[in-house]
Amino acid sequence: MSLFDDPRSSEPARAVPAPLAERMRPRTLDEFVGQDALIGPGRPLRLAIERDQLQSIILWGPPGTGKTTLARLIANVTRAHFISFSAVLAGIKEIRTVMTEAEEARRRLGRRTILFIDEIHRFNKAQQDAFLPRVEAGDIVLIGATTENPSFEVNSALLSRSKVYVLKALGQEEIVTILRRAIQDRERGFGNLDLTVDEDALSGIARYANGDARIALNTLETAVGAAGATRRIDATLAAEVAQNRALLYDKTGEEHYNLISALHKSMRNSDPDAAVYWLARMIEAGEDPLYIARRLVRFASEDIGNADPRALSLAIAAKDAVHFMGMPEGNTALAQAAIYMAVAAKSNAVYRAYLAAAEAAAKEIAEPVPLHLRNAPTPLMKELDYGKGYRYAHDEAEGVANMVCLPPAHEGRQFYEPTDRGLELEIRKKLEELRKGRG
Repeated sequence: MSLFDDPRSSEPARAVPAPLAERMRPRTLDEFVGQDALIGPGRPLRLAIERDQLQSIILWGPPGTGKTTLARLIANVTRAHFISFSAVLAGIKEIRTVMTEAEEARRRLGRRTILFIDEIHRFNKAQQDAFLPRVEAGDIVLIGATTENPSFEVNSALLSRSKVYVLKALGQEEIVTILRRAIQDRERGFGNLDLTVDEDALSGIARYANGDARIALNTLETAVGAAGATRRIDATLAAEVAQNRALLYDKTGEEHYNLISALHKSMRNSDPDAAVYWLARMIEAGEDPLYIARRLVRFASEDIGNADPRALSLAIAAKDAVHFMGMPEGNTALAQAAIYMAVAAKSNAVYRAYLAAAEAAAKEIAEPVPLHLRNAPTPLMKELDYGKGYRYAHDEAEGVANMVCLPPAHEGRQFYEPTDRGLELEIRKKLEELRKGRG
């Protein structure tokens, strides 16, 4: 008797069926849904697979777009030795063993090895380096699958020897096609259950899946169980099962930077609707609200500056509100700040002024501070003319002394050039008067 046999039953144990998403994996390229630009009829990648002439490739795309499925289809058609393992489970010892076997197969049998590595981005650089000699020698053809940008996560030497193929998130209609196939398939799906699935339920599941076929099929499988004897899935049941839309987000990955970039650029382009949308995408996906607050503070100085100095105060207030209240209550404070910044007058004059001043400070001669700007707290400093010639601005008729404050090499240089937008228009006029007075 097996440890897992039920001693109360004389019936042989029945195998637990695999999850629907696993059962419904395409068995041929013709069954594959989506990615027509890559593996549609006549496309170069498809021809290479069908002719068994594949070279090393990296499959990059979000979850549930078919990376692992495509690798399995390659395994079905190739005459090469196919090895598959996950970067989550494999270590350097397994890698070296596989490399040795691949070299031996090439040398003795003249047969190449196709090595599929799921989640290749989880391998560190040293582990990835272990593949490089065998790829260069032609002993292995590498297929790497990753959800992360290969530019950042894959060894540059390995990347240069591989062709990167970008898989796109599946469209809603493509997800619906996959769901219908699962509902109708009598061998692997639910074709024998006489299900009734409303069209808006299918659309709802596809929408919730957010381009991920695996999530869509898992949701459908759960809905079938929830429907019970009624065998009916409507939009209400689908929504209850799905609960929350699957938002693609990784707080350390590329999508993190894509979304914050979208938020910045929407605010910069004075689009409050886009700004609050991207903000909500980040918050609802679980982004650290204080990270967002820090970015808003930076934006207030970098892209608004003195065109509307209130923006910085509001950004700091939003940060304090989030820190004080926490989430979800703090979400509206962040939204208020983001919307305000989107509609505020824009200027990067402060940002440009600092960059110009920083470049001058770093690259040009660091002249000493002029004597008249130095303090003279000791008798020796006074004897050395520290502070000599300094004029106290408050004693001047206009509150401004005719006194040069830059070192001689930069005298007359203007780092800050205000725009004619928002409050900076008034600042610009004021500066023109001040600069004339010093002239």
